[in-house]
Formats: sequence, structure tokens, C-alpha cells
Amino acid sequence: MKKTRFSVIMPLYNKAPFVRKALQSIASQTYRDFELIIIDDGSTDNSAAICDESFQTFNHSLAHSINVNRSFVHSFIRQTNSGVAAARNRGVAESHGEFVCFLDADDWWEPTFLEEMDKLITEYPDAGIYASNYIYYKPGKTHIALNLERGYIDYPKAYYEGSSMPIWTGATCMPRKVFDEMGGFPVGIKLGEDFLLWAKTALHYPVVFSEKPLAYYNNDIPASLRATRNLHAPEYHMLFNLGPLEREIEQSTTDQQSAAWKQLLDKLRVLGLMDYWLSAEYHEAAATELTKVDWRMQPKSAKAQYEKPIWLLKVKRWIMRAGSYCKQRLIYIIKYQFKQKQ
Repeated sequence: MKKTRFSVIMPLYNKAPFVRKALQSIASQTYRDFELIIIDDGSTDNSAAICDESFQTFNHSLAHSINVNRSFVHSFIRQTNSGVAAARNRGVAESHGEFVCFLDADDWWEPTFLEEMDKLITEYPDAGIYASNYIYYKPGKTHIALNLERGYIDYPKAYYEGSSMPIWTGATCMPRKVFDEMGGFPVGIKLGEDFLLWAKTALHYPVVFSEKPLAYYNNDIPASLRATRNLHAPEYHMLFNLGPLEREIEQSTTDQQSAAWKQLLDKLRVLGLMDYWLSAEYHEAAATELTKVDWRMQPKSAKAQYEKPIWLLKVKRWIMRAGSYCKQRLIYIIKYQFKQKQ
């Protein structure tokens, strides 16, 4: 098959309520030299039927367009449920693009996302990752994720100092050859597999960022469809599997760079291990990871929260979750049920 500029990789698992919007955002791209590879990772809902219907609609529209002289190039591949890392890797293996982009089936792009990626590639041809700003989408909490300028970024510094991930999978593009060189997404990791790939790549290649918010990170989805709804066993969570990355950091960076990475990884441990710390099943595993933190490089409040009585932390966590649940239920009633009665 002829080489294309971009391959868009979409893992799909039971996202019937959302996938149509994601596909529409891809079909609406102003930059047209791309293909879409969907990997259905064992869906049990009607996601596949919605995809098929959408493809027919897109091709019918393109056939009557005077501006586009090609069909909507796509592949739909089914596999037994193997996890999002394996699904994305399979998608890249089946693709033909010079550059690969990733969009989950419940997120979406602005029409100029691929156009902006092409501009970044032309302007910064030596980069290993190209990323755009993005929007956290949730009723009542929608906001632009980052306040960074266009150009090269210091990934660990930008991540540590910012309030959001500077590289989010749904707003990212990378050369296919770099993806292959890095070994793809680490199969077996269910949470944070994307961070491990971006961090490893950032150790060896420049990272380029566009300040334009061109992707939407959808947080308005049911808890049952979230990857973070339950605690993953430590062997599946990136925070318990940072050893290989830390060894590569030690081998590939200066002392100053290594300190910046250490500061970032410790911040992620502090922020991400609280639920494990409060869990009877995984408390000891979390305690072991927290011994690796250099608390001198973290805010005093970071350590203080882990020094509070566990029963008090559990009560606070329960109150926060109860409040969040009530708020979301209220938003749902107003947004859906009340409007339906009008």
C-alpha cells in the first residue's frame, strides 16, 4: 500500500456512545493525507456497527465533495481483548504512515489537528514527539490544559511545574521510525503505559509543543468505562514499574538532567500512590515505592499528607468522592433528564 503522511491509531473497547464523535473529528480533518486504523480490542457492545455506519456516511459525503478526491481510508481490525498498549502497537504494525497519531474512541480533535502536526514536523524535523495543547472536557470543569509556548520543551521540567501532562496521548504525533526504535507501548502495563513511552522518547529526542488546543480529553464518561475506576495490581501500574526508565535516565542524562527527572518521577509517586497507601491490599507496596522519594525535592505538604492518620485520610477521601458523585448526578439530571422532559 502507498505510504501516507499520517496513520491515526484508535484502540476501541466498548465506546459505542462516543466513537461516532471521535470518528467525525477524524473525517473532518483539513489535512487529508492520512489513514485510520481501528483496533477493536474485544468490544462486546455495538461499537463496530457504529463504526461501519460512520464509514459509509463519510465515504458517501466524500464522493459528493468537490474538494476531496479520495475515499476515507481506514482499516477495522478485531482482536481478543489484550489491553490498550497491545491494541495501539497492533495498529501501528498494520499502518503505513510516516508518522503515527493516537486518538482514543471517546476523545476528539479539532479539524486542524493534523494540519498543525504537519506544520510542526516541517518546522522541527528533528523531534521525536510532536504534541499540541488540549482541552479537559467535563461539564463545569472544561479548561485548557497547559500554558506553554510553541517550540521545544523541557519535558520533565514542564511536567513537574505544570498542572497537567505536557504530552497527552490524544494530542500526540511521532515518527513511525522513532516509535519502532522505542519499542512501542509497554505491553502489560494498564495504567501509564503512554507515559513510559513518552518519557523514554524524551530521553533521546527533542519534544516539540504547539500552544494551540486542538484535542479534547473527554472526562464526561461513565465510571464503568474508565481505566482508572479500580486500583490496578502493582504489576500493571507504571508507578510500580519505573525501574527500567530510571536506569535509562541514569545512563542517558547529565546529573542536572537526572535530578529533573528524579523530581518528576517522585512527584508522580506522591500524587499517584495515595489510593494504594489507603488500601489494605496494596499499602505495603505503596510504602515501598514511597521510600524511593527524595522528600527534599518535593513540597513539604507532599510528605505531610502521608503522615496523617490513615483513618482520617480515608474519611476525607470518602467525603470528596461522595461530593463528586452527588455533583455529577446533579449535572446528569439537569443535562439529560430535565432537558428530555422539556
